[in-house]
Amino acid sequence: MFAVVKTGGKQYKVAQGDTIQVEKLSVEVGKKVELAEVLLLCDGGKTTVGSPFIAGAKVVAEVVSQDRTGKLIIFKKKRRQNYRRKKHQRQEFTVLKIAEIKA
Repeated sequence: MFAVVKTGGKQYKVAQGDTIQVEKLSVEVGKKVELAEVLLLCDGGKTTVGSPFIAGAKVVAEVVSQDRTGKLIIFKKKRRQNYRRKKHQRQEFTVLKIAEIKA
């Protein structure tokens, strides 16, 4: 059984026991979170497609950690103009472990 869920503006294909990285959620580590925006649900041979979401379906996940990605360097330069700008960014994310999929 697997499902396609939407969170943080992105879609993820998940199954029970999977670990996924999503955009930062404001939930403490160890707490459970319910993802109610289920777009597709496949149980063996039976597939249910939502329009846009499946009513009553949800995915329960546990927050494993809150972390940040490695440093991403942003460098701008215009040649012969003595123009250089250097910035960096570290995107925050949440690691979720899928506990169960409820149809």
